[in-house]
Amino acid sequence: MGVVGHNDPLLGETTCGSLLQQLQLIWDEVGESDDDRDKMLLQLEQECLDVYRRKVDQASSSRARLLQQLANSKSELNRLLSSLGELSISGVIVPDKTTGTIKEQLAATSPFLEQLCRKKEKRVKEFADVQLQIQTIRGEIAGTLQVGDHLEMPHVNEDDLSMKKLNEFLFELQALQKEKSDRLHKILDFVSSVHDLCSVLGMDFLATVTEVHPSLNDSVGAHSKSVSDETISRLSKMVTELKEEKVKRIGKIQALASQLTDLWNLMDATVEERQLFDHVTCNMSSTLDRVTVPGALALDVLDQAEHEVERLDQLKASRMKDIAFKRQTELEDIYAQAHIAIDTSAARDRILSVIDSSMFEPSELLADMENQILKAKEEASSRKDILEKVDRWMLACEEESWLEDYSQDDNRYSATRGAHLNLKRAEKARVLVNKIPAIVDMLVAKTQAWEQEHNTAFTYDGVALLVMLDEYRILRQEKEEEKRRMRDQKKINDQLAAEQEKLFGSKPSPARPQSAKKLPGPRANGGAVNGTPNRRLSVQQQNGVRSASRDGRRESVRPSAPVNYVAIAKDDAALQASSN
Repeated sequence: MGVVGHNDPLLGETTCGSLLQQLQLIWDEVGESDDDRDKMLLQLEQECLDVYRRKVDQASSSRARLLQQLANSKSELNRLLSSLGELSISGVIVPDKTTGTIKEQLAATSPFLEQLCRKKEKRVKEFADVQLQIQTIRGEIAGTLQVGDHLEMPHVNEDDLSMKKLNEFLFELQALQKEKSDRLHKILDFVSSVHDLCSVLGMDFLATVTEVHPSLNDSVGAHSKSVSDETISRLSKMVTELKEEKVKRIGKIQALASQLTDLWNLMDATVEERQLFDHVTCNMSSTLDRVTVPGALALDVLDQAEHEVERLDQLKASRMKDIAFKRQTELEDIYAQAHIAIDTSAARDRILSVIDSSMFEPSELLADMENQILKAKEEASSRKDILEKVDRWMLACEEESWLEDYSQDDNRYSATRGAHLNLKRAEKARVLVNKIPAIVDMLVAKTQAWEQEHNTAFTYDGVALLVMLDEYRILRQEKEEEKRRMRDQKKINDQLAAEQEKLFGSKPSPARPQSAKKLPGPRANGGAVNGTPNRRLSVQQQNGVRSASRDGRRESVRPSAPVNYVAIAKDDAALQASSN
């Protein structure tokens, strides 16, 4: 086998042909036989084949490695795309797997793979941050993690790093953040309520609120406060307890304020003495929400009020006689205004005997007198309507008496001063007098209804009102009969005068007829008509108490008006109101 080679002079390189020529020259000089030469050429050819074979094997191995690398790159690329949930990044399209040589495919895949790896690292960090925040907030809400504590970075599942999954975690994080914010606002509201309640109750706010959790101190920022369920529950319980304590103290201070007011009124305390406890009495009628003054319900304020009540109670015992008589005077005034007759001397004697007894208890005596005053007010209230009608009846009777006197005045139509006023009063009096029968009937009906309801007689200054009304009716009937008799007598006198004029030719001067009997009203000054005494007046004279009401406040007996009485504008107004 011959090997052809040549020496290229242009390149100046040694080739296989030139080396073979040199080998033949050497063989010629040595005298190698053709067989040896053929063996040596065959050996040389075999060695060349071995070199080529090794190079082919090396190239095959390199190709296999590149194919494996390309396969791994494509597999990693597909895994990253699947994990990230994306088909492209920054506009780079995934290259076709069968396009170009292996190295070209590797060269095209590597940049895209590097971009995906960087994005994966960034996405993993985002997932880790979000999951860490989620775990932190969950721990704060559950109370297993204190505010400010740090957790280890959570493990991230790299099989699903898609934006959909990240958005799910972000949505969960936002929900937890909103819940934490709501809890924080709720806690701040509770803390504010605790602060206000502690201020009103005079309690140490910091010492009270830090019993729930140390982070609730004012020096701790709002976002660093505990928002756990336990903290909220304990705060809510504390607010409830403080409100209950506030209600309890308000009730106590209002009771003390009421006691102070009653004791001051009993003993006529000065304004200066009362002003010392304005901070107590100002809350006597306040509601729960309106008591907001700092320290208004502090324990020392309650103690101060309690000591003052005790002091006034002791002082009240020493002044019990004056206080009891003051209450008795108030009771008598109520009965006097209601025209109820009572034995005042016996009542005062009973008070003195109770005070002087060894078993005397001031509170029991005052309570008994308070009950009497309350019952007296209730009875006076039930009698009010009837008493108003009685006053109207009495006023009408007075006007009737005045009208009779006025009608008998021969000078009533003279041009004297004030005569026109008397004429106006007479007109109004006639209207009112005509209403007397209806007023009496109404009084009788109301009095009977009252007596039936209360199962007792209705008395007016000790006299049964129905008896007074019956007597008045009888007297009125007698008066009407007397008027009728006088009219008949006048007719007879007129007839006699006419006959005398016929017989003697002259008319005798008419004699003034005897005036009719005047009906005394229920407020007349006394006397009797046809032997019937004014029973109401006799009772007043016997009692000697209500002929004039206490301290000159009101006259219970009105005198009859004299003749030619000139009415004033106020009387006209009163008559007009009564007639209406």
